[in-house]
Amino acid sequence: MNGAAAPEPTEAPAPSPQVPLDWRFSQVFGERGAGEDVQDVDIISAIEFNKSGHHLATGDRGGRVVLFERTDAKDHVSRKDAEKADYSISRHPEFRYKTEFQSHEPEFDYLKSLEIEEKINKIKWCQETNGASFLLSTNDKTIKFWKVQEKKVKKICEMNMNPSNAPANGSPAGSTMCGSSARTPNGGILKPGGLPLLRLPVVTSQETSLAANCRRVYAHAHDYHINSISNNSDGETFISADDLRINLWNLEISNQSFNIVDVKPTNMEDLTEVITSAEFHPSHCNTLAYSSSKGSIRLVDLRQSALCDTHSKLFEQHEAPGSRSFFTEIIASISDIKFSMDGRHILSRDYMTLKLWDVNMDSGPVATFQVHEYLRPKLCDLYENDSIFDKFECCQSGDGLRVATGSYR
Repeated sequence: MNGAAAPEPTEAPAPSPQVPLDWRFSQVFGERGAGEDVQDVDIISAIEFNKSGHHLATGDRGGRVVLFERTDAKDHVSRKDAEKADYSISRHPEFRYKTEFQSHEPEFDYLKSLEIEEKINKIKWCQETNGASFLLSTNDKTIKFWKVQEKKVKKICEMNMNPSNAPANGSPAGSTMCGSSARTPNGGILKPGGLPLLRLPVVTSQETSLAANCRRVYAHAHDYHINSISNNSDGETFISADDLRINLWNLEISNQSFNIVDVKPTNMEDLTEVITSAEFHPSHCNTLAYSSSKGSIRLVDLRQSALCDTHSKLFEQHEAPGSRSFFTEIIASISDIKFSMDGRHILSRDYMTLKLWDVNMDSGPVATFQVHEYLRPKLCDLYENDSIFDKFECCQSGDGLRVATGSYR
């Protein structure tokens, strides 16, 4: 309008190509010696990082929980101090053994004549408080709430009187008789007929040790094996899920839970699917998701009703016409789901694939990663040796750019 030349539009800089991951061996814990067999109780059955990534917990089939802590980074290092460090922040993290404790013992359910093994199924870290770490661990039936903190070790370091200075006649050394009573060197008064060699110990706390204390035990709430536990973002509640039910717990109340999802039919012959995994939304305390053996994911809003039998969203991928086979439902069963850090996406794992879902788009997954496609011609063999029922977990990196899952070696 005024004759001035309009500025030319500038092109946005092209995104820099993503640097491929450089996988390197970093550390190993529990390496066995040459010719030594691995005991069944030592096989790891659960593993979980805490939210900061500075602590790692593992559970094994023997019911033990082992904790590790990161040594190459401090939880409260300022940016200024980090810049002065003589190493790169991007170096491989290093962990060291912290402590371990026996979380579960083998039990026997006399009512159902059922043996309950001690194997740890899941571990979840809770919010830290006053320097103490909290975590949940569960086997097939019982969930336990643990507190791990440093405690000062009290020791007797000295006596307030030296027995070598006591005279032969029994009077304390240096005591001065004052009428009918004697005064001891530390200012006390010794009455006639008292014990002249009485020494009081002095207790000091110089060393610290880590102690694990079981704060709560959440039991007798599941008729079937627990497959999932998940903390709520409110820091007060968590859920536990088995094949047919999802229960809501308060961390401070162990004798009562609320059943929020129940898929058990009146007649068990009508059962067509079971719950395989459940997880709370990372920031919305009223939202959770659970997956089923039919390959579907249901999003539930706790504000809708007390019993969340109806879902707010359903995520499932419809099979192509003519592609159905005997193995279709088996390989479609979802074994694990995880929310992304921002809660925008859900990562799911079935036997053949890894899928990424957008919570705002329920028409289908936004990405599908083929994991076991090379095994498709061998499904008959896998079915005969029961390998087709193997379950794999999945996870997503903190920046949301990478996903990971398990497979066969």
